[in-house]
Amino acid sequence: MMRRARGLWAALLLLLLHLAAAALAQQGRLTSRADLAGLYALRGSLGLRARDWPRRADPCTTWSGVTCRGGRVVALTLAGLRRTRLGRLAPRFDVEGLRNLSRLEAFAAAGFPLPGPIPRWLGAGLAPTFQTLDLSACAVTGEIAAEALAGLANLTSLSLAGNLLSGPLPAAALAGLARLTTLNLSGNAFSGALPDAVWSLPQLRILDVSRTNLTGALPSPLVPSPALQAVDLSGNLFYGAVPDAFSQLFNRLDTANISGNYFDGNLTAAGNVSSAMNCFVGLAGQRTTEDCQQFYDTRGLPYAGSVPAPQPAPPAGTKSKKPKNLKYILIGAIGGGVLLLAVVAAIVFCVVCSGRRRSDQRESGSPSAPPPGVQRTARASAAAAAGGSQTAASPTNTAKVGDSFAYDQLADATSGFADERIIKHGHSGDLYYGQLQDGTTVVVKRITSRVTRKDAYMTELDLFGKGLHQRLVPFVGHCLDKEDEKVLVYRFVRNGDLSSSLHRKQGEEEEGMQSLDWIKRLKIATGVAEALCYLHHECTPPMVHRDVQASSILLDDKFEVRLGSLSEVCPQEGESHQNVITKLLRFSSTADQGSSGSPSATCSYDVYCFGKVLLELVTGRLGISASSDSKTSDWLDNTLRYINIYEKELMSKIIDPSLIIDEDHLEEVWAMAIVAKSCLNPRSSKRPPMKYILKALENPLKVVREDNGSSSARLRATSSRGSWNAAFFGSWRHSSSEIGPSRDDHMFKRSETIKSSGGSNGEHSSSRRRQSKEIFPEPSGSRDTED
Repeated sequence: MMRRARGLWAALLLLLLHLAAAALAQQGRLTSRADLAGLYALRGSLGLRARDWPRRADPCTTWSGVTCRGGRVVALTLAGLRRTRLGRLAPRFDVEGLRNLSRLEAFAAAGFPLPGPIPRWLGAGLAPTFQTLDLSACAVTGEIAAEALAGLANLTSLSLAGNLLSGPLPAAALAGLARLTTLNLSGNAFSGALPDAVWSLPQLRILDVSRTNLTGALPSPLVPSPALQAVDLSGNLFYGAVPDAFSQLFNRLDTANISGNYFDGNLTAAGNVSSAMNCFVGLAGQRTTEDCQQFYDTRGLPYAGSVPAPQPAPPAGTKSKKPKNLKYILIGAIGGGVLLLAVVAAIVFCVVCSGRRRSDQRESGSPSAPPPGVQRTARASAAAAAGGSQTAASPTNTAKVGDSFAYDQLADATSGFADERIIKHGHSGDLYYGQLQDGTTVVVKRITSRVTRKDAYMTELDLFGKGLHQRLVPFVGHCLDKEDEKVLVYRFVRNGDLSSSLHRKQGEEEEGMQSLDWIKRLKIATGVAEALCYLHHECTPPMVHRDVQASSILLDDKFEVRLGSLSEVCPQEGESHQNVITKLLRFSSTADQGSSGSPSATCSYDVYCFGKVLLELVTGRLGISASSDSKTSDWLDNTLRYINIYEKELMSKIIDPSLIIDEDHLEEVWAMAIVAKSCLNPRSSKRPPMKYILKALENPLKVVREDNGSSSARLRATSSRGSWNAAFFGSWRHSSSEIGPSRDDHMFKRSETIKSSGGSNGEHSSSRRRQSKEIFPEPSGSRDTED
């Protein structure tokens, strides 16, 4: 009996262990057929890729973004997932499959495109256990139906930020969200007021309705929920006085932002309250009285007016300046007037002389075109006389420059210009990542009132009107419908700009940085040179970029260059008048800044900036091309001392240590460094033109190697090769004599010593390098190479 009892207990124990193991095995796998059907329905309606949601695989353990508990789906995350090619052709807000997920608690689709309105069934169709809904930056449009935020009694977090939602907010539906702790509706285009019920939600801690176009006054005598910790009402049209209950609320909050509205009266709140750009009395940083008055008058509201913030009184004992200071002011004014007269006289003298030269040319039968500045003035005068409103910089017909988009199309493509889509705040406008209805990824530049030069977009349109060059950023179209806001559209380039691509992480899981190889670096340098050659030598008049730096060099998926940042492009300044004035004012002939402190509009300035880009490619040092401070200047001075036509070995001290190169590639790096040094000649007139720089980069080994055969004779016999050699190497000779002369002289003497020694080492060294006269021929003629 005892043995039989023991056997029964052992069998029972084994059965229990088997059942427990089976239960544990099923714990991580999907056990609901309804959930499986719902997931496959979503897979089809959203067009998700098989690599993210593979067939014949368990969704709970294999599918990205699917979270299960007890064999049931409890959370879905679409962020980071992508549609198939067909799915991208016609994306829509189709999530019917969610109805089958009866245990679902959270649905997060932030950044996943779901264009269209929120389905009316959503509130009633989701599970009673549902708690979190995140549809931020999903391109959702239309009004929020009362039946859609209704039935979600257990909802704790709701985010609809960065969409294109419009219309009034459903007050009754919001009032029923008693358990809501986070409400984010920012970055939409609603109308009407914020429902009073929102302030009374008992568990609401975070409220963000910034930039939603909401209006109205804060409710009184309503008492806001004591659970609130952070409130953002900025960028709206709220008005009126701030009630005492809300002043007390703002005082105790962790953060409160009410800036960018039209609140008036006195603000008694202190602490962490941002209140700029309102109509408050006695506070700094408020709107102008005219702006506030106009807002209130338009809505038929009373406005008492604001007063400027009190100015601090001067400290006691401060005496007024003595009348004798007036003497120095008068002296300065008279001196400035005399200087101005001298400048005007110089300009008149130049104009008269140039007029005589043109007269002489006409008498001798040679054609003469007016200077570019006179041409532009004549064109502008003719346009004004004809009643036109175009400026000289505007294209003849902007409709022919790219496609014309409706504003709503571009707003839809960027989720209402949401903050989440911002790439960067550029000096000529804000850049947004967008996706057109056909699935094309684009970069959208939005030019608003915050931009200093609001007409800079016309410069770009004028340039693109000359032709869409393959080396310029690919232009798609524009929207010029609004008076106070202009939008330009460019095709998205996948590899970003050079500043972020020179050293970048290949994946989040990898450690360290992956450097661009030398082949790509040389390809990029040549591409930039081609772009600048187009501007300098193919456009009429020559165009100057004025913003050549690593962040302006865009790279597509094949690392082909697309030069961007074109808002500063302008015609090259006339040289004759500038030189006379420069001499009169005793300005340095090496200056690259205009009189206003802005980059000078000369091709030689672009060449100088390009030289810094080349050094970035050679050394791997980031930020050189974007900086002009003393630290950068010191680095340049020190680096240029190691660049020498006679000593390749010196390159080891400055070359990017991450580059893995053979002997031939090392000579190409050496050649690029020599080109960079010639571009950085402190005398702008001695820098080589871009067309010669391009030839050097296309044939870098010819820069440092001796040609086979009678190269010297061929150089002098071939005019094109001879002119390149004279212009390029002649200019570099001046660079080498002015940047680090002592080291260059020393190396020259050392090379001559090696060459005259007659040993095998000396013969090998000289066989690979040009003779001094061949490397440094005199430039043909006395004119500057740029001319």
